[in-house]
Amino acid sequence: MADEQFRSGLVCFVGRPNTGKSTLTNALVGEKIAITSSRPQTTRHTIRGVVNRPDAQLILVDTPGLHRPRTLLGQRLNDLVRDTYSEVDVIALCIPADEKIGPGDRWILQQVRQLAPETKLVGVLTKIDKVRKQQLAPQLLALSEQIGPDVEIVPVSATDRDNLDTLVRVLASLLPPGPALYPDGELTDEPDEKLMAELIREAALEGVRDELPHSLAVVIEEVRPREDRTDLLDVHALIYVERSSQKAIVIGKGGARLREVGTTARKQIERLLGTKIYLDLHVKVAKDWQRDPKQLGKLGF
Repeated sequence: MADEQFRSGLVCFVGRPNTGKSTLTNALVGEKIAITSSRPQTTRHTIRGVVNRPDAQLILVDTPGLHRPRTLLGQRLNDLVRDTYSEVDVIALCIPADEKIGPGDRWILQQVRQLAPETKLVGVLTKIDKVRKQQLAPQLLALSEQIGPDVEIVPVSATDRDNLDTLVRVLASLLPPGPALYPDGELTDEPDEKLMAELIREAALEGVRDELPHSLAVVIEEVRPREDRTDLLDVHALIYVERSSQKAIVIGKGGARLREVGTTARKQIERLLGTKIYLDLHVKVAKDWQRDPKQLGKLGF
């Protein structure tokens, strides 16, 4: 950095759904705080991850991907993204290296320019591990043509941890001088219960049909220490779907799929909390909850 001043501020990753924003957040923070999935539109909440460096602190804001909404939930997710744009110090536009820049990317860039004309912008070419080196140059050029010659572009691979330090350095250099906003060692300001719900939802989304991601919500009903043990927490959670047919998919034949979801989520939650847990999962139908304002509120949207 040009000067020795400590810098801190908010950085927002934006891009089409499934451009690697959550994976990048996790890689930079060094812990799994934003759920990742091969399904688009996995992220539903603004999740903050904290990156601490000797000369800077970056608060990473990971938003749902901006998209043209088809439901009330979709509209609310978009509103959340737009509110975030105006509150951050730097916006990092994520474009995958292995896909041509398309109308969706251009639309998001247009939204960023329109809603946050004064906010500093950085281009991030994600997933560079998926393309050969000679394919990078044309994609970098195409991105530069879209966002302008004055905007810095950093090619990265979150999976291989390639160029992540360069990205942090570039982002930090654009932050305002100021003290750390979070205590050292704190990785996220998300409550544990929200993170637990997200980890369960991620496990439930793995390997299921395409119609499920938007229809699935998780609510943590209760977390309490087991009476006779100090090393065990009982966690009771509800998985909500919109139709009975979806309930059958999540539960699986003889409950096999739900047991698998429980095992995967339990391991992740134990790692998050640093203690053993007993995870009790139930699946409920909340008919068409994505379109119902009352149910959306009940499920935390």
